Amino acid sequence: MEQLIDIGVNLADKQFQDEQHEVIERAFQFGVNQMILTGSSIKSSKESLEIAKNYPNRLFSTAGIHPHDAKHFSNQTIYELEILANHDEVVAIGECGLDFNRMFSPQDIQEECFDAHLLLARKLSMPLFLHERDAQNRFCEIFANYRDLTENSVVHCFTGNEEQVKKYVSMGFYIGVTGWICDERRGQDLQNAVKFIPLNRLLIETDAPYLLPRNLENKPKNRRNEPAFLPHIVKEIAKYMGVTPEEVVKHSTANARKLFSLPDV
Repeated sequence: MEQLIDIGVNLADKQFQDEQHEVIERAFQFGVNQMILTGSSIKSSKESLEIAKNYPNRLFSTAGIHPHDAKHFSNQTIYELEILANHDEVVAIGECGLDFNRMFSPQDIQEECFDAHLLLARKLSMPLFLHERDAQNRFCEIFANYRDLTENSVVHCFTGNEEQVKKYVSMGFYIGVTGWICDERRGQDLQNAVKFIPLNRLLIETDAPYLLPRNLENKPKNRRNEPAFLPHIVKEIAKYMGVTPEEVVKHSTANARKLFSLPDV
């Protein structure tokens, strides 16, 4: 099987504290050859960049502010993101977007923060790493002013249904699929929806340490997801897409290299 690329790993999360090297090496052993570390605040964006610097051409990072943290957003933080984005290891703007599920930040502030990220991505001609939960209509309305960016963007950790995925695909987005598809309770919509993701728009990710696959054999006692579990997720995606795991890997790897301009190693 070709080498895998995990496009979403929260390696700066406190659950990985002092264990990043072991987690990275385990991922390599299981065929996850490259990883993109998610920046979801100024702090985690900086930490992800520093980790990535230690693994040239293997680890990369994003720079962004998650909608949960949008309440801390300011023009200064966008300036700091721009400085971070100038590093070669930073391959996307984000994680950014809208989350109307838990509303940790007010909607108007989320939208202002999201818009600032979109403007920054356009200014720097960089891909976008996007978050959307319970907010698709407003998310798409905002993107009506940024249609030039959709084909260079991934809706990360998609968990929606057939109608929602068709909407995103029609707009040109890449779709990131996680171990949510392994959940026999909550993942049924996604299990059906992946059939409508063209292979040339598919990306794969763990979103580790979150979303440990529910049907994983020999689950770790700490219940922590890791990029080493990506091959298991690939098999589940392939099953529900009606293709082989090799096809999922081949296309998702090519897509990740194209979207994020990653080297072939």
